[in-house]
Amino acid sequence: MTTAEHDRSRRMRADARRNYERLLAQARIAFAEHGTGASLEEVARGAGVGIGTLYRHFPNRHALMSAVFEEAVNELLARSRALLDAPQPCTALVTWLREIITHASEYRGLSRALMSASQDASSALARCSDPMREAGQALLSRAQRVGAVRQDVSMADLLQLTNAIALAAEETPSDPALADRLLRLTLRGIAC
Repeated sequence: MTTAEHDRSRRMRADARRNYERLLAQARIAFAEHGTGASLEEVARGAGVGIGTLYRHFPNRHALMSAVFEEAVNELLARSRALLDAPQPCTALVTWLREIITHASEYRGLSRALMSASQDASSALARCSDPMREAGQALLSRAQRVGAVRQDVSMADLLQLTNAIALAAEETPSDPALADRLLRLTLRGIAC
């Protein structure tokens, strides 16, 4: 939970806070079972509230997704900071990109939503993608400084590619090695 959400949560009445937390818990379950396109009505029903309560807390699907995935994003951000000290900058970048693909693959539809949100600064998912882009840029810049990655490679492009790889892997569950093969092909294209 971000500082702003924590402050908002503390200011909520006790029943509103319980509803908020139940909605998040139910959304995590629904997204894991049915993907990010899960019925919001079912999420509300599973949390024991009406759809109006869901929309009071989360004005749209992207806002709910952002809240659900915030913990994983925070873990990825912490991981990027830890990788800044890794002895091999390119290996650190690749490790982080693999972890993004793994995260995006956890929920069917997440990679597609992240790809569309990257072009929509007003999307609630931009709250997740902006810090990810900044964290990745630090890893990318470090790899570029040592000559391991071409200078014309951008973090925005790498994030789109990782989401596209996750989407391809999601659409081809019969090939569990696909994501890693596609990432290796991509990395050959960005190397100096």
